[in-house]
Amino acid sequence: MARVDYYNDPNAPKANSIAVAVSAFIQDDEGRILMIRRTDNDLYSIPGGQLELGETLSQAAVREVREETGIECEVTGVIGLYSNPNHVIAYDDGEVRQEFSICFRASVIGGDLRTSNESKEVNWVFPCSLANLNIHESIQLRLDHALSSLSSPYFS
Repeated sequence: MARVDYYNDPNAPKANSIAVAVSAFIQDDEGRILMIRRTDNDLYSIPGGQLELGETLSQAAVREVREETGIECEVTGVIGLYSNPNHVIAYDDGEVRQEFSICFRASVIGGDLRTSNESKEVNWVFPCSLANLNIHESIQLRLDHALSSLSSPYFS
């Protein structure tokens, strides 16, 4: 399913749904960040997706990382809670979702990099190389928060 992110766009469609989403910021021993290139909008992102019935938020983050990248991880903390009503995601089925996402910090415990039907690329990227990637503003905000020295989780 294709998607278009609208961020602080006065011409954005009105939201008609909200769903709980999670994402995971993971760095390896070299400080590289686990990044995917999404199949639905062709942008680079950290792995993540929607919470499913019967799972906890951290279980959802672990599952999404596994599904999208092949990497096994464990959640170690919370980077932030993102709920900007001026960020909506329009899907080609007519759903327009208001952002509501929890971004976790996680660490690698195993697995091997692989792509999926949601990720056309999966790479370890040095922070200094992020500027060379096409990353949506909302994901860049999470990356900035993860790489900063915030003493407590961000929330909006």
